[in-house]
Amino acid sequence: QGRILEKTGLCSQITFGRYVRQGRKLGLDPKLFIQDLQFNEVPVRVYQPKATSDGPRRGILFFHGGGWVFGSLDTYEKVCRYLSRESDSVVVSVQYRLAPEHKYPAAYEDCLNATQHFLRHLEHYGVDPARVIVCGDSAGGNLAAAVSQTLAGRSDFPKLRAQILIYPGLQALDFNLPSYQQNRGVPLLFRERAAFFALLYLNGHALHMQEVLEGSHIPPDLRLKYRKWVSPDNIPEEFKVRGVKPLGPTDFIAEVYETVKRFCEPNLCPLLAEDSVVHQLPESFILTCEYDVLRDDGLLYKKRLEDNGVRVTWYHLEDGFHGIISLYDYCGFSFPSGKRGLDSVVNFVKSL
Repeated sequence: QGRILEKTGLCSQITFGRYVRQGRKLGLDPKLFIQDLQFNEVPVRVYQPKATSDGPRRGILFFHGGGWVFGSLDTYEKVCRYLSRESDSVVVSVQYRLAPEHKYPAAYEDCLNATQHFLRHLEHYGVDPARVIVCGDSAGGNLAAAVSQTLAGRSDFPKLRAQILIYPGLQALDFNLPSYQQNRGVPLLFRERAAFFALLYLNGHALHMQEVLEGSHIPPDLRLKYRKWVSPDNIPEEFKVRGVKPLGPTDFIAEVYETVKRFCEPNLCPLLAEDSVVHQLPESFILTCEYDVLRDDGLLYKKRLEDNGVRVTWYHLEDGFHGIISLYDYCGFSFPSGKRGLDSVVNFVKSL
């Protein structure tokens, strides 16, 4: 597989992509105490407000985006500092292992292990056990949703207070939902790239990408089973006005399914979790962007949560595109709607 990656120039692409997205080293922050640690052997960066506090603070575990392939503690340094300062919370940014070198479930396991470690040592960081939140954007939103589901039924850890999912990717069954059709060529995440990243995370390579995009990777009986959760019928009509083509069924290819059948695991595709898990989930915040292939993943999960009696705060950026939060104050760029999105997250945290 490594050789395939080399041949296609993929290794050099990924190395270059990681270099470009590194983020710059920032100086000290007058309002925050910042330290790099390891939680269960997972590198983390902890942000603690320096100001004295009346009581224990909220704790936020932050899982960064980047398609499970890119991103680092440095890339999200400004976002995490802003979150910690503005919401007066202890933020733990988690450096999970990246694909394709580390395939699923490595990233998920790192995020879960770091979260469990934090939940066992909240006192040490002055965090209120009743107010711990998992948060992530894009692939990080996927990881936050998976960790939240895993901990939902556990009585040996403090219950999570909330989950914050910022334009999360939550399924790999259907790459032809309305948002995939409407925004297929919109930066920063093209339709092909979404499937490409999901496959890199799952298998360490992107073979069969075309079949996955067409939908021939899921058996008809499973497609039927999941239709109640993953279907354009569950997307509100106002999101279809930009045009949607009904697509006929594609031929199922069994050998492709054999290579991707773990797409049906909720730890990889949290939208597919059973109702018995979903109804135990904590209060949720979901941010979606109109010009984003992953918009409908967020809308479908919002419906699933609401159908299961989970309280959802939904924030939709009409003019937003995928990745806009991570561009907050990035190399001199700043998008007003990215700042609005980040502030909506801060306001939600402060309400808890």
